[in-house]
Amino acid sequence: MVFLPDESRSLPPPPLLNKGTVWLGFVGWMAALMDNAFNHRPIFRAGVHRQILFATVGCFVGYQLVKHTEYVHAKVDRELFEYIRHHPMDFQAA
Repeated sequence: MVFLPDESRSLPPPPLLNKGTVWLGFVGWMAALMDNAFNHRPIFRAGVHRQILFATVGCFVGYQLVKHTEYVHAKVDRELFEYIRHHPMDFQAA
């Protein structure tokens, strides 16, 4: 993706069903249902293709956000361990 650098490719990919994909997929599906309700259409029966599309887009965005979050956490961990390695006197066992 555009917002992840090439060094993020060394990380293992997150699982396809995680809290980000499930949550944002559900939010996308609910957005399609709300659109049906606001436009006075049958909520569940109208625009099934749009419901599937919104849920799929939500899952994709959730997956990419989880991927970005894992990259940011890995980067912070790497910087923290590098700091600990360079400053061993600050982190001695009691």
